[in-house]
Amino acid sequence: MYFYKKIRMSGKTTIYDIAKKLNITAATVSRALNNNTKISEATRKLVMETASQMNYKQNKLALALKSGKSNNIGVIVPRIDSNFFATVIRGIEEELHPHGYHVIICQTRDDKNLEIENIDALLNAQVDGILMSISNVSNEQNESFNRILKKNVPLIFFDRKANIDGVSTVTINDFQGAYDATTHLIAQGCKRIAHLSNNRLIEIFRDRYLGYKQAIIDSGLEFDESIVIETISKVEEGRKITKKLLELDNPPDAIFSSSDFTALGAIQEINAQGFKIPQDICVAGFANEPFTKFMELSITSVDQSPLEMGRMAANVFLEQVGGNNGNIKIEKKVVLNPKLLIRESSSKFQLQKII
Repeated sequence: MYFYKKIRMSGKTTIYDIAKKLNITAATVSRALNNNTKISEATRKLVMETASQMNYKQNKLALALKSGKSNNIGVIVPRIDSNFFATVIRGIEEELHPHGYHVIICQTRDDKNLEIENIDALLNAQVDGILMSISNVSNEQNESFNRILKKNVPLIFFDRKANIDGVSTVTINDFQGAYDATTHLIAQGCKRIAHLSNNRLIEIFRDRYLGYKQAIIDSGLEFDESIVIETISKVEEGRKITKKLLELDNPPDAIFSSSDFTALGAIQEINAQGFKIPQDICVAGFANEPFTKFMELSITSVDQSPLEMGRMAANVFLEQVGGNNGNIKIEKKVVLNPKLLIRESSSKFQLQKII
C-alpha cells in the first residue's frame, strides 16, 4: 500500500490507477498494454483508451529490461559539432527510424575516459546496439569494447575503428584519399609538399600520412620527414604551423592537410604573409567541410561520403539483428571510395570545380 501511495504522490498515472478505474487487476492492465494474446480485444481496447485518457506513459526502461529490447541505438562520436559526424548521425537516424529505432548520441571530445563512461551509460540504458567512431585505442577501451560484446550488444565501428575480430566496420579508404590529393598537387608542379598530420596513433590519420608519403615516393620526389608536422584539427593550429613552415630556408610550395580546419588556417597564414594561392603555394585538405566550397577561394578537399557512411553503418547493424532472434553473427569490413574535389586552392592550371 505504501508503494501505491508513493507513486500517486509523484503525479504519474500507474497501471494501478487504471486497474482501479476499470475494476480489473493490475496484471490484466499490464498484459493489455503489452498486447498479450490472452487478453480479449475488447479489454485491450478499453485499457488502451483509458490509459490514453489518464495520460499514462509506459516505463521504457522497465519494458527494455523485461523484453530485452529497447529500440534505442547508441551512437558515440568524438565531436557533435563537426559537419562530418553530424552528417553520419543523420544517415544513421534516417536509416534506423523507419525500423522503429531511436538514436542516443554521445560525445567523447577525444577523451578515452569519457568514451568509457559513454559506453557504460549506454549499456546501462539497455541499448540494442552501439555504433561508434573511437577517440583512440588503449587497453582500457578494449576492455569496454569486449564488455559490449560479452553482453551480446551489436558493435559497429565507423570512420575511426579498432581492429577487433568479429566486429564490423564502415570506413573510407583514407590511404587512397591522401594519395590522390598528393598526386594532384604533384601534377600541379609542386615539388616540396608539406603535410599537416594529426595523431597518427589513430588509424585514419596514420593512413593519410602513409598515402601522402607513398605518393611522394612514387613520383620520384624526395620525401622529407621534417616538413611533416603533427598537430590538432584547429584553424589556429594550421596558422601556427604554416608560419613556421614559411620561415624555413626552403619553404614548401604546397601543403596537404589531414583536416580542412588546419588547411583553412594554412590559407589564412599564407595570405597574411603575402603569398598567392595557388600560384605560390597550393593547399588541399581532407573531409570536404561545407565552408571549403563557399569561401572566396574554394578549398580542394577529399570527400568522405559521411551520409553514405552513416546509412551503411545502420544497414550493417540491421543485418546483424535481422535474423536468428537478433543473435546472428556477421563481420563486414565496408570500405567506401574517397572522392577528390579539386577547387581553386590547388588549381594552378586547369580548374575543375566539383561542388
